[in-house]
Amino acid sequence: MTEKKIFTQEELDQYYEGLKARHLGPLWHDLGHMVTKEPVHDVKPYLWKWKDIREYALTAGEMLEPGKDAERRVVYLQNPSLLERGLVGYGTHTLYAGIQLLLPGEFAPSHHHSQSAIRFILEGEGAYTAVNGQKIYMERGDVVLTPAWTWHEHKHEGTEPVFWLDGLDVGLVRTLAASFFEPYEDGFYPMKPEENYSNQQFVNGAFKKLNETVELGYPSPIFGYKFNRVEYLLNNMKEEDNDLYDGYAIEYINPVTGGSADSRIGTMMQKLKPQQHTKAHRHVHSAIYHVFEGEGYTVIDGVKFEWEKGDFFILPPWSYHEHVNTGSSDAYLFSFNDKPVMEKLELEFSEALKENNGHQEIKSTFKPDKLSV
Repeated sequence: MTEKKIFTQEELDQYYEGLKARHLGPLWHDLGHMVTKEPVHDVKPYLWKWKDIREYALTAGEMLEPGKDAERRVVYLQNPSLLERGLVGYGTHTLYAGIQLLLPGEFAPSHHHSQSAIRFILEGEGAYTAVNGQKIYMERGDVVLTPAWTWHEHKHEGTEPVFWLDGLDVGLVRTLAASFFEPYEDGFYPMKPEENYSNQQFVNGAFKKLNETVELGYPSPIFGYKFNRVEYLLNNMKEEDNDLYDGYAIEYINPVTGGSADSRIGTMMQKLKPQQHTKAHRHVHSAIYHVFEGEGYTVIDGVKFEWEKGDFFILPPWSYHEHVNTGSSDAYLFSFNDKPVMEKLELEFSEALKENNGHQEIKSTFKPDKLSV
């Protein structure tokens, strides 16, 4: 047996420098950075106040006209921890959130893109989104889908400003180098005569025209999900429906597949009864939350994030979290997430906190950045 050579430190240094110079690397040194024992990420939680977002969105309404000065008039939520990495417009590593404003009489022209998008209506009525020519009128609390590659546009026929949340998988699509965008050449996609047709098909059963073909997959045949139906379902849940970690919660689904309403973006509404305190757990998927109604706080990895109606906050991947309703009425939290993608890739996993009866120790309270302007 040949005697094993003993390398001097100088020889080792020369070897590793030679690897580096040739853009090679020693896996035996770096395996722990590549294949970690549990998820590692750079996403930090953050919270935005609705009053600030609304004020700046309204000011943008005085500055810009959609379709003329900008493709869309949107103020997006920038996670500062990801901006440090040069990731502009990211809420989490996969998800984007923006607040879109449409004033009475305005319209945003038709386009389509490879990103999936969901809309959650925050304030106002009288506006509609058209998806592949189908009008869906929007009211507060509604969810509207504009799946990847569907033509979509917005128009406001009402009398007051309308605000909604745009949720897109911008980070995911960019990471996969798969972003495409195209405006409709004539500005507006041809309209179909029926309004809210998909909702009427499924609201009290499931029907289709005799000569109509329904695709057995995605996108969902429903583009609009009405809040009054969501509220009805949540208010008729029984005690045994209460989830230890999310309270009384429902997910929006595709009625044809039974899976997520959008193939890549998950959507959920949860209700917390007065003084309800959920237990803590963590999961691989990340999420962006909107406080639809109520007041309370969420503890994320030991940090307390106090919220009230209209606020938004980030839930990073693999972060322990629990919710508390401190008010005297029900709290409603809407959220969208990247769970469908994680499930399709067989990467989704969740874990409950075992210590302290499932509750975290609060180590600090989140304070927004001090502003000089």
